[in-house]
Amino acid sequence: MTTWILRTDEPGDGPRLAVKDAIDVAGLPTTAGCRAVAERAEPAAADAPVVASARAQGARIVGKANLNELCMAADGVNPWTGTPVNPLDPSRVPGGSSSGSAVAVATGEADVAFGTDTSGSIRIPAACCGIAGLKTTNGRVSLDGVYPLSPTLDVVGPMGRDVAAVVLGMRLLEPGFTPAPDDPSAFGAPGTIARLRVDGVDPAIDTAVDDALRRLGSFTDVRSEHYADAATANGLIISDEAARRNGRLLAAPDLLSGRIARRIQHMIDVSGAGLLDRALAMRKAIRAELDAILARHTAIALPVLTCLPPEPDEADESDLVLTALVGQANVAGLPAFALPVPLPGSHLPTSVQLIGRAGAEEHLCALAATLESALTP
Repeated sequence: MTTWILRTDEPGDGPRLAVKDAIDVAGLPTTAGCRAVAERAEPAAADAPVVASARAQGARIVGKANLNELCMAADGVNPWTGTPVNPLDPSRVPGGSSSGSAVAVATGEADVAFGTDTSGSIRIPAACCGIAGLKTTNGRVSLDGVYPLSPTLDVVGPMGRDVAAVVLGMRLLEPGFTPAPDDPSAFGAPGTIARLRVDGVDPAIDTAVDDALRRLGSFTDVRSEHYADAATANGLIISDEAARRNGRLLAAPDLLSGRIARRIQHMIDVSGAGLLDRALAMRKAIRAELDAILARHTAIALPVLTCLPPEPDEADESDLVLTALVGQANVAGLPAFALPVPLPGSHLPTSVQLIGRAGAEEHLCALAATLESALTP
């Protein structure tokens, strides 16, 4: 039952939709996976717009999916609600914070899931559980009725077993959504992908991503001056905004796990250190740098994770490892697609992250579908 906060199993023949329990569903409380929130939560008066849109197209809500407490970690571990079991390897974390959404899809309990992504919270569990997921362009999808972590960085996006399921999820969010391949003639190097090289990636994962991308043709290696600093900026922006939202919960520390109570206090301490201006300047710098690369290439590609999913561990180091390559797309405000790719010699896949231009989800989904097809035996 740890996949779910609450099962609903609505009848019907439409697609089965799992909704992360940070998103309002009419008549049900939104707990954000946190006892301190759950004890005060009233049933939602209305569906969040993203849920209302899905219902209008026939989707049936099968449950509110489990998550990291307050969306405030990346491993999927939750001492209060339990930790969803990674279906590929129960000894490893499922990834978070949209853990239950990923596991529901991976185990076939849902056709599509909605998650939220502030620092990789769709892409990380997608990579850990071997499914596909899409972080949407910041501001493209409504955040009304969504429990906020960092409104500057938060997005809602779909998760599915494959690209087709993610596209279905986008249609539930945006009726009429249709993948559309890029026009290669619009780029200086027609059809090429920019392969972003970053330090600290397991060489076997880098090789697996390269081997997958070669199925599409050539790619061009690129470096980023600001990518590492943008990860720090992600944390500083979250700290500033999440501290203001969740600081009040420290008044009842017994209703929080020790890890999350410590994290909130750290966010409060950091948010008062005058570092937000620097983080917002970095936000402009990383967006300008990635936009310049995307002006010459169809997409930017790199791994989602630097290593295989770790074993459960409440140490903050696990979060730093899991989020090392993903929060930068949130800071830049760009869409990013996570797609599993084979990892030779391992019983687990790894995952490639495809970053596209702002508002170019249609092109990104088409590219992901092409790559998925090329990888299919």
